[in-house]
Amino acid sequence: MGSEMFGAEFVQFSLTPLLIGTLAALACALPGNFLILRREAMIGDAISHVVLPGIVVAFLITGQISTWPMMLGAGSAALVAVVLIELLRRYGRMEPGAAMGVVFTTLFAAGVLLLEQSNTSTVHLDVEHALYGNLESLIWLDAEGWASLANPQALAGLPPELLRMAGVTAVVFLLMGLFWRPLVLMTFDEGYAAARGLPVTLLSLGLVTLSAVAAVAAFDAVGSIIVIAMFICPPATARLMTNRLGAQVWLSLLIAVLAAITGYVLAGYGPLWLGAANSVSAAGMIATVSGLFLAVAAVSGRHRKGLSRA
Repeated sequence: MGSEMFGAEFVQFSLTPLLIGTLAALACALPGNFLILRREAMIGDAISHVVLPGIVVAFLITGQISTWPMMLGAGSAALVAVVLIELLRRYGRMEPGAAMGVVFTTLFAAGVLLLEQSNTSTVHLDVEHALYGNLESLIWLDAEGWASLANPQALAGLPPELLRMAGVTAVVFLLMGLFWRPLVLMTFDEGYAAARGLPVTLLSLGLVTLSAVAAVAAFDAVGSIIVIAMFICPPATARLMTNRLGAQVWLSLLIAVLAAITGYVLAGYGPLWLGAANSVSAAGMIATVSGLFLAVAAVSGRHRKGLSRA
């Protein structure tokens, strides 16, 4: 009976948050590999700043605070940001980090000014939908155990964030697979890729746009903490462990999954094991675990060639 109750409680309270966190980690880690190699890893941090004006504009247009208007506003602002970053990088000949810094600080400041001047600062704008998230609240109340996975009525009560995150993750994997060869050529030798006739500008814009879509979708479910960490930590950890791109991508996905699962378990049960009364933030613990993985890889990074051969 105890094991049955534990199984039912796990399905109801932990299964969907765990799946959503894992899917978000995968959706961010995959394009993060190419962003790391292209020195654009901070695009996730940039997007977390530029969504504010999009959220405010969405509220001013619709007059309501709900998920889809906020998501559309945040996504539109993110797309504007990546276009501006590419324009500054390519035609302004700015270093990628400088271009991102200029764009996300300018748009974030514009969002703050718009928030104050439009008299919406006194309204409870639910920025949580796009920035903070609340992974622990995405529970499956209609579940009564593992049998609910085959129950259409119970499945209808799944958190909508799970379906959205699953769809976005599938799109990310599909597009990255379809454009794998052009992305590899563009990443390692942009001049050669252009000489081969590849649309380098469109590919670069497509990569950052896809990253923006993954980031905004993940913000609604898990918050910016996990998003920024997963864009950087798993790919950077894998990069320190191998020099082969294929191996790096698979390692980064494995590390992302391990960080999501380990972090969620430690957030819920770690404090209890240590005698504390309350759990800690799942998003924060997942990011912390991914950072610890990176630290371990960095310490042993000098042996990267040996690890790659092994």
